Amino acid sequence: MTKADLIDEVSRLAELTRKDSEVIVETIFDSVVRSLRAGDKIEIRGFGSFRTRQRKPRVGRNPKTGDRVDVPAKKIPFFKPSKELKDLVNETAAAPATPAAPATPVPPTA
Repeated sequence: MTKADLIDEVSRLAELTRKDSEVIVETIFDSVVRSLRAGDKIEIRGFGSFRTRQRKPRVGRNPKTGDRVDVPAKKIPFFKPSKELKDLVNETAAAPATPAAPATPVPPTA
């Protein structure tokens, strides 16, 4: 799903104009980015949590030339899904399977 698909879905479900839905989706994303920049943790119950993790500086390699490159320390966004989200995703994947018929034992032939 793309951001445009998400905007269309919000517009359809909430019966809003596409422009209003776009403002809502953009506002949510902007709020998440602002909170992460400020170092806050965002927790959406039943969905998951967003936070930043600190990466240490390291020495990398330029794949084209093989030269050593110093990579500075940086913060990266990290998402941890909730148990409910994990269960919902796995429940959906397992739902279409139909149970197999029990095997009947075959009597031995002499």
